[in-house]
Amino acid sequence: MMIAGIDTDLIVMGIWGLIFAIFVVKLFQSIRLVPTKSAYIVERLGKYHSTLDAGFHALVPFVDKVAYIHDLKEETIDVPPQECFSCDEVNVEVDGVIYISVVDPVKASYGVTDYRYAAIQLAQTTTRSVIGTLDLDRTFEERDVISAKVVEVLDQAGALWGIRVHRYEIKNITPPETVKNAMEMQVNAERERRALLAKSEGDKQSKINRSEGIKAETINHSEGEMQRRINEAEGKGEEILTIARATAESIERMATVIAAPGGKNVVRMQLGAQYLKQLDGVSSGQSKVILPGNMMDFDHWMNSIGLEETPK
Repeated sequence: MMIAGIDTDLIVMGIWGLIFAIFVVKLFQSIRLVPTKSAYIVERLGKYHSTLDAGFHALVPFVDKVAYIHDLKEETIDVPPQECFSCDEVNVEVDGVIYISVVDPVKASYGVTDYRYAAIQLAQTTTRSVIGTLDLDRTFEERDVISAKVVEVLDQAGALWGIRVHRYEIKNITPPETVKNAMEMQVNAERERRALLAKSEGDKQSKINRSEGIKAETINHSEGEMQRRINEAEGKGEEILTIARATAESIERMATVIAAPGGKNVVRMQLGAQYLKQLDGVSSGQSKVILPGNMMDFDHWMNSIGLEETPK
């Protein structure tokens, strides 16, 4: 059949061919292979129908469609730098990173328009509010407090968004250049103060050690001198005792000899020999010695000390 020079059969065949091609395309699109750690949200006629887990799935062509695809693995989201004011009215720039994962794909699809953007905005507002309660110095020290507070707030919201916030880390806290220079000067001053303090402590300890060394040396010297004198005194005492013992023994032996028969004569002979020897020594040389007259009377001297000559 020809209509104005156009073959209607060809038109019908082209339409049916187009319909078949669309059907084939939709048929292939209805076959879904879901990877591990992924979730596909299926809507049927515009309404949530099911969640496809990992594996092979076949949908109804023209009726079912995959509306959302979620990656269930933990992902990292950078929080852009933002300006925050500390409690002491210092403007600092803070950025960070959030570690989150989807735990409920349905809530992540319908509970919030874009959970990533929502998490970033909530992290920024919470960071500003926490830093606003801290002094500038504490903002550098209380990073864990800020991170914990952001995680707590995001977890409360994440229950409605179908996500779980594992942790939030602050990457940088950047103060203004003037404040940074002032902080560097403060750090240098503190470092110099600690250096001076350490040096003074070292000098103090050195002087203490030196004085203790001198003290110990003086004590040791005095104790050594005392011990030396004690040893000398004990030596002299021993010497005196030894001489006294020897003298006593000599006297006892002399007394024994004198008491023996003929002992006085023996002692007289020995004393006489020594007497003559001493007189000989006096007369030697060119010196002149004047002696008393009775000095030559040996018997008189012996009788005066009780050594009179015993008759034979």
